[in-house]
Amino acid sequence: MIELAQSVATTALLAQANPGIDVDIGATEGLVGGAVSAFLTTLVVGAIMVAIAPAYTERMMADALEDPVGAFLYGIVSLLALALLTVLLVVTIVGIFVALPLVLVAYLVWAVGATVGYLAIADRLVGRAYGWLQPLLLAAAINGALALTGVGGLVSICVGAVGFGVVLRNALG
Repeated sequence: MIELAQSVATTALLAQANPGIDVDIGATEGLVGGAVSAFLTTLVVGAIMVAIAPAYTERMMADALEDPVGAFLYGIVSLLALALLTVLLVVTIVGIFVALPLVLVAYLVWAVGATVGYLAIADRLVGRAYGWLQPLLLAAAINGALALTGVGGLVSICVGAVGFGVVLRNALG
């Protein structure tokens, strides 16, 4: 009986000393990865927009600066309606085939809209006297810095909603 008690006690001590489960909860990897992806997304999408459609980019930036509250409301309401529509389509099972492309297109429009919003802010701060490089880099840096803080996600959603609203209003009339 004493040997059983000793083996149970030894097993309990070993289990406490090294449970064999190594859970590393590091928030920095997620924040840094999110910041890098936000920086690169804004930089790449912005560079493509400036290279392919500079007049459209300038027009969307001007619209975002002209009526940011209206664009924000349009963007947030559209985003919420899109989320509700996606959930309803997924619930019907057959609608999944429609929901997946819809979410992909919405993500691309959001990336373009957020880039427009950040470019509008960056253009207001540094201007384009030396071309598009400075506003592109500053827009990407602002987006990356906001994603890096963690709390800046709320501000990122607001800026993205303004750009999303501007792009949707332009596309839908």
